[in-house]
Amino acid sequence: MSIPAPAIASFQPPRRTLMGPGPSDVPRRILDAMVRPTIGHLDPAFTDMMEQTKTLLRYAFQTENKLTFPVSGPGSVGMETCFVNLVEPGDKVIVCVNGVFGGRMVENVKRCGGVAVLVEDPWGRAVDADKVAAAFAAHPDAKILAFVHAETSTGAQSDAAALAAIAKRHGALVLLDCVTSLGGTPVLLDQWGIDAAYSGSQKCLSCTPGLSPVSFSEAAIRRVRARKTPVQSWFMDLNLVLGYWSGEGKRTYHHTAPINPLYGLHEALVMLAEEGLEAAWARHRAMHEALKAGLEELGLSFVVPEGERLPQLNSVTFPAGIDDAAARGHLLNDFNLEIGAGLGVLAGKIWRIGLMGASARRENVDICLRALRAVLG
Repeated sequence: MSIPAPAIASFQPPRRTLMGPGPSDVPRRILDAMVRPTIGHLDPAFTDMMEQTKTLLRYAFQTENKLTFPVSGPGSVGMETCFVNLVEPGDKVIVCVNGVFGGRMVENVKRCGGVAVLVEDPWGRAVDADKVAAAFAAHPDAKILAFVHAETSTGAQSDAAALAAIAKRHGALVLLDCVTSLGGTPVLLDQWGIDAAYSGSQKCLSCTPGLSPVSFSEAAIRRVRARKTPVQSWFMDLNLVLGYWSGEGKRTYHHTAPINPLYGLHEALVMLAEEGLEAAWARHRAMHEALKAGLEELGLSFVVPEGERLPQLNSVTFPAGIDDAAARGHLLNDFNLEIGAGLGVLAGKIWRIGLMGASARRENVDICLRALRAVLG
């Protein structure tokens, strides 16, 4: 075939202010890191950077877990990595569903041959700890509790410490989705007793999409090594990945790591360490309060009650008579501002406004409020 006229040229993306559910704005410092010279994925200099990245991720996750590293793939691959390694056919897994991503956990359990026990809460609400306790009372043989810490489809944040404590009383492992919370609100794996967690590079860490930080406790690793059946995914099998990411002795080839994106994640984590976790959490909270005041002044109401609300993902209902797609198109085309639409049962009913990573700054809050005033008239 021939290339149609006019000839296809290099792509030049428009400059946007990213305030949706992800990706977030990527600082120039991270983009500059990603254009540094590419070296081999087994180069000693690169493996030194890998060790630094693992140390920085342990800080971000607040854990001493040795097996803490970025999976080569987006958050969905991190999610699958956790499930395919920990769930064997017939295993009973209690899964909390209060939005889209809890539902995806259920799908992963089923595809691993496990039995999913659902704990369901309304979309826009945190997971009810009493329901989780009741599920364990009814299913004391459950091996894992899986839940979303920060439900991206609604902006609801659940009490991870309380939920994990219930699982621990029943001898179950705890699997945590912290894709939208890592770096933006406290994530304390060791303090909470989390055994497996996954996140994403493109949200509060403000890197580009395509990498998923994960962390596994010693108890989780023992479960993987004691499996009676092979991990159903060759690529995600921790028994194989350990040889590349463990850092113990000579590294064995597993796959060609995404070298330049890992430069970017390393830089993002260095920036997080320079700012300090507590300062980053406080910045996200402060920008949420500023945005909240402006949104309420515009007459927009939050989906999630105050005490269960995630600072960095703000879901609001828009007034009757507003054309959802047209309004978001107006924001994108006339103000270069991206916000998110609703998902699932909330599609066409809400907007999701992100304040994640570098997007959590006063300039973005002001841009967003000015643009919304114009769109809402």
